[in-house]
Amino acid sequence: MLRNIDADIAILIKREIQRQRETINLIASENYVSKSVLTVVGSILTNKYAEGFPGKRYYDGCENVDKIESIAIERLKKLFNAEHANVQPHAGSQANMAVYLATLKPGDVILGMDLAAGGHLTHGTKVNFSGMIFRPFYYGVDRETEQLNYDEILKIAENVKPKLIICGASAYPRTIDFKKFSEIAKSVGAYLCADIAHIAGIIAAGLHPSPVDYAEFVTGTTHKTLRGPRGGFILCKKAFAQMIDKTVFPGIQGGPLVHVIAGKAVAFKEAMNRKFHVYQKQVLENCSLMARGLIERNFRLVTGGTDNHLILIDLRNKKITGEAAQRALGAAGITVNRNAIPYDPLPPNIASGIRIGTAAITTRGMKKNDIEKIIEFIDEALHYADDFDQLAVVRKQVKKFASQFPIYPE
Repeated sequence: MLRNIDADIAILIKREIQRQRETINLIASENYVSKSVLTVVGSILTNKYAEGFPGKRYYDGCENVDKIESIAIERLKKLFNAEHANVQPHAGSQANMAVYLATLKPGDVILGMDLAAGGHLTHGTKVNFSGMIFRPFYYGVDRETEQLNYDEILKIAENVKPKLIICGASAYPRTIDFKKFSEIAKSVGAYLCADIAHIAGIIAAGLHPSPVDYAEFVTGTTHKTLRGPRGGFILCKKAFAQMIDKTVFPGIQGGPLVHVIAGKAVAFKEAMNRKFHVYQKQVLENCSLMARGLIERNFRLVTGGTDNHLILIDLRNKKITGEAAQRALGAAGITVNRNAIPYDPLPPNIASGIRIGTAAITTRGMKKNDIEKIIEFIDEALHYADDFDQLAVVRKQVKKFASQFPIYPE
């Protein structure tokens, strides 16, 4: 037993299980894996070094892990109808790095979504490798609609002439038109990389347009809406398969995490089940219900609503910052993250908004009546943001509510 070997870690894991059971997780980039995925990721596969790829390893004894990785690759290709897949990236950031280094040289121009408008650090932010190694330019969202303006993106692309355009986001609540991005990229002679880290599960279920037919490269993560272990992946056309694989290994990574790849394989199989499609439909329905309920309580939503699993809330009319809201909600047992809104007057570490998502609560089985209850909790917690006694009362209510729902998907 772990507690006999390392009581400190055993106690903290027990506390974390308790925290997850007794709180409401609205962080849009988190989810809960199945017991099957947990079992595989914690298996003896963690012992095996397997530098290289199936059939081409630098270590002996890889006959079983070769089959596991091959299964993961084939399942991922089938799930997204892709020509080639690489399941080795440790995270979405490594997946993006591999695509950039495979297609670009230091100093080449890239065009990505501005972090302040909903993009990701790896889309060219100057404190990230993507902005350090390459020459980044950005597109944002329309000031009035707060949505992507493809005509404006085309103008920027024509002006800066990028070698690579990155589309996809970490805090954009609307459908992304990958076909239009492809047309823009082709018109300026650029590669297109679609980062679907957040919406991979929704795409896999056929509930959001897929970029696979339009982008030379598609990157993503397995731990958000795909509901798998923490990790990344790359999809690409066959013509780029060798250059992508070589950039992942030996380019930027050493031995792949075989136990995590096995967990990915299990998650991909789970995503092929009809239940997964039903789950994703519920994720979207819950998010739509959440959006409508928040609007009824006078919360201003960026873009006025949502098409996917996440909502971005502008809290300025509530006279509270994103940082203060995150702290108050956390004290009430509701986990969210502060997030910049488009054209935010506050710095990112304070921010004017919060980002919430429904993937995790949907995994736990929450539906319409539960969404309404969560909205009540949010409204009350933010109303009493500076009253720690009242927040403690809300936390007790949240604990009782959340404890009804399992943290493992059926």
